[in-house]
Amino acid sequence: QLQPDESWGVLVQPGGSLRLSCTASGFGFAYFSIAWFRQAPVKNYCEAVANCASTGYYKRYSDTVNGRFTISRDNPKYTAYLEMNNLKLEDTGVYYCAADALLNNWRSAGEYDFWGQGTQVTVSA
Repeated sequence: QLQPDESWGVLVQPGGSLRLSCTASGFGFAYFSIAWFRQAPVKNYCEAVANCASTGYYKRYSDTVNGRFTISRDNPKYTAYLEMNNLKLEDTGVYYCAADALLNNWRSAGEYDFWGQGTQVTVSA
């Protein structure tokens, strides 16, 4: 399973920064691709914002966050991170970490086997 380290909601001002993390247990985290998804209040689907391969070297980002968000992982600690900078109002949403061993389409939520519970991130002045 994946457990977010911030299970409560977080409020951040526009332009601010925030780091999310989630810790894995019960599966071979180091062999899994990880990702962060988010669901905005007005959308009924999860948007993939970042993905990181098992080794930590190959990373992909959505156009909406590229250059502002950084995904990383610490395999010995079974932990995934999402560093978010220059946050915008439209970054508001529930953020989920996810993991999968055999990934074909990193943007497809249906491919991920393990999911965290989600953390509400609200960007507001």
